[in-house]
Amino acid sequence: MKSITTTGICSIILLSSLVACSQNNAPSSSPGATQQAKGVKITFFNTSAEVNGVFEDLFKTYHEQNPNVTIELIPTPIGGAQLEKFQSLLASGNPATVANLDPGTILQYKDKFMDLETEKAKYEKLTKPGAVDGALLDGKFLGIPWTAQGYGLLYNKRVVEEATGGTFDPSSVKTRNDLEALFKKIEAAGKAPMIIHGADWSLGAHYLGLAYSSQSQKVEENRKFVEDLKNGKTNLADNQPFNGLMDTFDLLKQYNARKNDPLVADYNKDSTDFAKGNAAFYFMGDWTWSVIGTLEGRDKEFGIIPVPISNNPADYGNSQVAYTEPKLFAIDKSGSTPEQQAAAKAFVEWMVTSEQGQNAIVTKMGLSLPYKDVKAKGTNVISDAIAKYVDQGKFLNIGVINYFPQDYWSKTGASMQKYMVGKTDRKAFTTEVQDYWKSNAGK
Repeated sequence: MKSITTTGICSIILLSSLVACSQNNAPSSSPGATQQAKGVKITFFNTSAEVNGVFEDLFKTYHEQNPNVTIELIPTPIGGAQLEKFQSLLASGNPATVANLDPGTILQYKDKFMDLETEKAKYEKLTKPGAVDGALLDGKFLGIPWTAQGYGLLYNKRVVEEATGGTFDPSSVKTRNDLEALFKKIEAAGKAPMIIHGADWSLGAHYLGLAYSSQSQKVEENRKFVEDLKNGKTNLADNQPFNGLMDTFDLLKQYNARKNDPLVADYNKDSTDFAKGNAAFYFMGDWTWSVIGTLEGRDKEFGIIPVPISNNPADYGNSQVAYTEPKLFAIDKSGSTPEQQAAAKAFVEWMVTSEQGQNAIVTKMGLSLPYKDVKAKGTNVISDAIAKYVDQGKFLNIGVINYFPQDYWSKTGASMQKYMVGKTDRKAFTTEVQDYWKSNAGK
């Protein structure tokens, strides 16, 4: 999943203010003040490398309010060697107290982190519906959610409305046929209906990932589906959500503005062309705001609709946008003292509930908090549109991908690319994907 580990992309990914600690709180009134009287130093391992500076400013602010707590950043390079550095800290017996990690990494090293069951009820009250459930790993609360991303078919409101000659109601697209009828109107008006970004991560993780997540509303049932794929108990060729999703992909390919050269995959150009009205829709996520938000001469109003997977409006997936929490805060138990663990819990709570923490995350980092009452205001209108779906419970939990092999998106993404350019047909493509999962049997 493209997330805030990569410059310019996820910036990112939804939202809170919760029992806020104000800037004027005395140190004794902050969470975890009991252990602070002794003085404690904690370390923070950060894989969201492009916002290192924002985190360091937060550490200083927290220290000013809590003089007996010192927080040291352990930075990582953008785009690489992050996991290796994390592993080396573990091997040296000097792990970070708090780690900002992908859920899959936390799951891989689950024995090294605290089970935060005692904190779970608190965060269920603070977060939006489904946020804590989406963060559970093997049923355990091992990481506290702090960012959220969503993706689907982004739309440029001006382009759609000029093509259709009226106000666009996103809820009017309930089926694949609805989407096709809309695409025809847009094309007839002389505009490109659609941009598909041809990178393997977009096709393999984001698009094909919908097939595994739309099997059920429950992550555990989606995990079972994937295990059945591995063991040959389920045949993708006979699977309705998968086939429906690929039927929709055929439609998107047909109306793709990049169909003459679909694998160029120039992320900045695709995002810019969409933002400036050269296409009405764009299969992408709210992280693209890191490109769109700073463009001069762009359009102002954007929204999102789900990717329809059938012609039955009631089918799961037709009215839900994909939604996940790409990063979690986990607390070490392998080498941290009880005092450090208590200080870490208090600091994490402060980051997601205080005015300063929320402002840093939403305004300075440009991300979305999956909390109920966020006072900080960002500029990402796509995130705002996704939040409306989440508030209504209309989201597709794609947490099943946390349990996938590290190469799933590159391998199946390559198969998607071949299908996209017509080098393989549906039958051969389906067999390739099925064979990939069978090769992971027992893993």
